[in-house]
Amino acid sequence: MRIQFAWAGACACVLAFAGAASTAAAETPRMTISRASGPIELDGDLGDAGWQGALVVDRFYEIDPGDNVEPKVANRALLAYDDRFLYVGLELADPQPSRIRAPLTDRDVALTSMDYAGILIDSRNDGKTAQEFLANPRGVQYDLVWSDIAGEDFAPDFYWESAARTTSAGWSLELKIPFSSLRYAGQEPVFGILLFRNYPRDFRYQIASVPVPRETECLICNAAQLAGFSGLPRGAHWVAAPYVAGDQTERAEGGPGSELVENGVDGNAGLDVKWSPNPSVAIDLTVNPDFSQIESDVGQIATNQRFALFFPEKRTFFLEGADLFSTPIQALYTRTITAPRGGARATGRWGRTSFTAMALQDRGGGLVVLPGPTASDVALQDFESDVFAARLRSDLSQGFLSFLATGREIDGGGSNWVYGPDFEWRPTDADTVKAEWLWSRSETPNRPELAEEWDGRELDDTAGLFSWRHETGKQYWVIEARELGDEFRADNGFVPQVGYRSANADLGYTWHFQGPFSSLRLFVTGERAEPTAADAREDLLRSEGVGFELDGKFDSAIGAWYVDEEVFVRTRLLPRTQWRLLFEISPGAAFPHFRVEGSVGDEIDFDNEREGSGASLTATATIRAGDHLEIKVDGERSWVDVDDVDRVDATGRRDARLFTSELWRAKATYNITARAFLRAIGQWTTDERDPTLYLLPVEARTHDFQGSLLLAYKLNWQTVFYIGYNDLEEELRDPLSGRRRSEPVERRIFVKLSYAFQR
Repeated sequence: MRIQFAWAGACACVLAFAGAASTAAAETPRMTISRASGPIELDGDLGDAGWQGALVVDRFYEIDPGDNVEPKVANRALLAYDDRFLYVGLELADPQPSRIRAPLTDRDVALTSMDYAGILIDSRNDGKTAQEFLANPRGVQYDLVWSDIAGEDFAPDFYWESAARTTSAGWSLELKIPFSSLRYAGQEPVFGILLFRNYPRDFRYQIASVPVPRETECLICNAAQLAGFSGLPRGAHWVAAPYVAGDQTERAEGGPGSELVENGVDGNAGLDVKWSPNPSVAIDLTVNPDFSQIESDVGQIATNQRFALFFPEKRTFFLEGADLFSTPIQALYTRTITAPRGGARATGRWGRTSFTAMALQDRGGGLVVLPGPTASDVALQDFESDVFAARLRSDLSQGFLSFLATGREIDGGGSNWVYGPDFEWRPTDADTVKAEWLWSRSETPNRPELAEEWDGRELDDTAGLFSWRHETGKQYWVIEARELGDEFRADNGFVPQVGYRSANADLGYTWHFQGPFSSLRLFVTGERAEPTAADAREDLLRSEGVGFELDGKFDSAIGAWYVDEEVFVRTRLLPRTQWRLLFEISPGAAFPHFRVEGSVGDEIDFDNEREGSGASLTATATIRAGDHLEIKVDGERSWVDVDDVDRVDATGRRDARLFTSELWRAKATYNITARAFLRAIGQWTTDERDPTLYLLPVEARTHDFQGSLLLAYKLNWQTVFYIGYNDLEEELRDPLSGRRRSEPVERRIFVKLSYAFQR
């Protein structure tokens, strides 16, 4: 059955529902804060005179696994403020303090298997986005942005202080948050707040200062209102963080096995500036930003993959207001900005409207995704370009309406512009409706040597998405439809597939229990996709699935999905039937996390257009040796067997191994103190193929190793000192002996010093 995708019909359905729906919003709790009655020393002790007369919050709820029930441990919070800071004190009881899980970690390493607590602050009071300030019993900080639209984002960092101490009755925590780290309007704002505690024992108990109904899809919308502020700072605040860096690199100019050539010492300098002319607006400037200390990405196997792989953003400049650039169709993906020479960005709020805009000059050197209906390709971004992106979002009583625009103008000719609206509407606590419509207009660069379609042609097309999610404490269903035209391009985004329209639906039901298992969810899924090209005769995808997920003690999850589908490859649909499996657990302090997931059954040889069988498995494990040393291991293994008429084994089977790909990564971090650490990373990638089974020439084996060592000291997230070493090796086969050995390709030593000046 062909997919009929009608935007007018979808919108009419929404409007019809609006006439019948009623919003069951609970009454929002409101509290009044007072100024601190004296000085508060940040030492984890809540006995200071400044805490006398502070606002007391002593009603807490276990929101998971319990359904807003009385917590198993007592919790008490104090809130106060002065001319510059918001103070939060937490007294957290624990009947067995020896079981508190509080290792030394780097900033933002907050596993669910650790004890931590803190506050979520919706300083704009829009009920959609909040800054989280969390710390563990050693005072190690975890800060992030929670968005009811996009979820958690650990990338942003803020200036604030924390101190904690363990007692015979549990532990206590003090937070000191500058108002300059918050975004609010006026000198007497009202904040939305939610106090939170993570208490991992036999289950992961999540405790909050407000009830969070299971039938609601949002978290921040349940926050309590905190009023009573007066005379908050309105003056400008700025941070200037200059840096100096240097590195020395050796490269094997003639390839693996050739002599390493020293390129000399290369010095570099730059500057990051953040200026807040008022508490509602932040302006970021960057000149020659340096990202040498950014941790390398966890690798992903690319063999037999049709579409480009996604990697998260980690660079500081792009993280202010990052949630504002999150849209259903990812038209902005800042990692497409490979090597910025400099740029500026403004983020803020006027009334009910939030905005962010940035402009940069990119030196290029990265890759551009060339999307298609059945696969994507990449081309070298061998040119400089100017990049622009902006989004306005106006909050409504039950959602928001926004507009996004992104553009790239290429030096030497060529451009790509994408713009259009999107909205989110929540007619009830259980329902969320989203829609987005984008237009793109492109002129490709005249560089056919880099990509076939880069011949100066003009491309003009649209993309759209509509989704409706209904979720209560027990049942949920999701319907989604999307269409991306064949000529739609988002060179600043991550849109690896175009030229298709699709519709999918998920339906599930959850049972909640008391005992070793906390919940069981059963679900069914279905999806259809077809090309938008008028002359296309085959669907791109037909898929149906059924499965379950069981959650239990020690934050464990067991899941299995049976999927029966047909996937279009070049000229025809190929069948694939698989079991997709999941197991996850956090058994204790020494072994805080283990997860394995994968698929087994039929596979498709996308390179050679044929059926096969195989499996793909991914595992990650975290091990702690005491409070200082953490070891994290990630592994991935994938293989495909195909039918080969020229090979028959003793049992009559004709299966032949097409390829086996493996990727292993080990990261060891020794946290010397809460501010200093030594980190070592090693990553090995191996691909073994049978060239006789491929239509095009391929290498029989490739193997490489990437290693790094980093010593870091952080006074705060911008006052840092780094010294590091990177190494890249590739395997070389001796043509005479046939032996293989690893040979260096590049070695690099770097050092960086950055200091943040503030006012």
